[in-house]
Amino acid sequence: MSDKRVYLFDTTLRDGAQTQGVDFSSADKTAIAEELDRLGIDYIEGGWPGANPTDDAFFAKPPTLKGAKLTAFGMTRRAGRSTENDPGLNAILDVKTAAVCMVGKTWDFHVDVALNISNDENVAMIRDSVKMAAKKKDEVMFDAEHFFDGYKANPKFAMECLKAAYDAGARWIVLCDTNGGTLPHEIEEIVTAVAKEIPGDHLGIHCHDDTGNAVAGSLAAVRAGVRQIQGTLNGLGERCGNANLISIIPSLILKMGFETNVSADQLTHLSHISRMVDERLGRTSNQGAPYVGDRAFAHKGGLHVSAIEKDPQCYEHINPETVGNVRHIVVSDQAGRSNILARFREIGLEIDPKNPKISSLVDEVKEQEFAGYAYDGAEASFELLARRALGDVPDYFKLASFRVIDERRWNAKGELITLSEATVRLETNHHQTMAVAEGNGPVNALDAALRQVLTPVYPELEDMQLIDYKVRILTPGEGTRAVTRVMIESADGKGEHWSTVGVSPNVIDASYNALRDAIVFKLYKAGIEARHQ
Repeated sequence: MSDKRVYLFDTTLRDGAQTQGVDFSSADKTAIAEELDRLGIDYIEGGWPGANPTDDAFFAKPPTLKGAKLTAFGMTRRAGRSTENDPGLNAILDVKTAAVCMVGKTWDFHVDVALNISNDENVAMIRDSVKMAAKKKDEVMFDAEHFFDGYKANPKFAMECLKAAYDAGARWIVLCDTNGGTLPHEIEEIVTAVAKEIPGDHLGIHCHDDTGNAVAGSLAAVRAGVRQIQGTLNGLGERCGNANLISIIPSLILKMGFETNVSADQLTHLSHISRMVDERLGRTSNQGAPYVGDRAFAHKGGLHVSAIEKDPQCYEHINPETVGNVRHIVVSDQAGRSNILARFREIGLEIDPKNPKISSLVDEVKEQEFAGYAYDGAEASFELLARRALGDVPDYFKLASFRVIDERRWNAKGELITLSEATVRLETNHHQTMAVAEGNGPVNALDAALRQVLTPVYPELEDMQLIDYKVRILTPGEGTRAVTRVMIESADGKGEHWSTVGVSPNVIDASYNALRDAIVFKLYKAGIEARHQ
């Protein structure tokens, strides 16, 4: 192994889920895990088996990963229990993952006050748990909780905990700055000392951002010898968040000359995955985020623009396209064409950059995004937009009209019920068909009515289902009159997933736009030609 190789461990699905206001569904976890795998992350921590129904559902049907190792998180055995007789420990060892990450105490203060056990018993808990896990898993990681505080208070005991895990067979010993209070120079000094007793290629770092130094602390740890970094996408996490992998990855590769599993081509996916996560969570992306923010390479008039036009390196520390971002000159925007062409390459669409249709498509995308559309989290809608501009998408059906009725009333049993009914008129091959359907809510009713008309014509739609639905308010100042953006994730029987977007002041209209794209994308990707009854 090269001394320059650094392994990336993402804990977005577990640590990131502790962010206030963040609630991942099992579908969210699967989609994000697949994107992380595509990016080239080495380890993906899926969650804590046995801790909650969402994590149980995720591990019961884990995503198929091509390169990353799915990792389960949990605790070492409890005091007074054997490893064989600890339900919590066995829950994380019984799931089908290649790796497991176990957390244990390394600060004698916590051992005394929180656990109320002896230091020797704490060391035994670590040793026994790691030894058992090493027999069942390909890789075991030990997260040394509050390690830096523990090391400052009692370095001998903190190191005894680390050595117990290492000698018992842990592949990685992860040094955790759990409360985020250790500054980068302190991290570098302590890691340097630890690396004299445990090899650096077996050490990891896990920083929180309570002093705003999680990224700097992680990079300082690498300088001192650690070769695994744990963090989250966009720095998600409890309190002030975790070390932001979106900033760490390009800094490691482009600034410090370290090797990771992220190739140059995969690095161009960085901006996309950052924005995709925000879209799934219904959050506004940080425009000033390093590397990937909309303003990261924005230049507003004056001397900067003239200098940029002559030599971009005057005011840009990297080429923005390296991380999938674009240069934006506020006075005369030149970023659109290159951005569109980059997206074309991502969907496998080869087109001559001089094609005159590109300019009109750039303008259309800008108009759509100004209206509220966001394509970073809805690749299917973007691909349809692009291919329609090139005349590649068949005209499968046309909507003549739809109507949705919601009724809320008390039934004969005295129960409060809500009913939804949708009526659609669709045209296929100049023939108009009407259908009426009820559903569990207006969107479900509308979907059911569309299927009544379309499935007999396109039986390929039978295995298609909506698996996630999100609504975001785009103009909160307008209250209930606000413009809304609907994101829909669909799947089929082959395990394919795709996301579409719709925008409108009317949430049902926005939902129809996203539903229509979902149906059309399914038919297009299946290579179906337009049909008629």
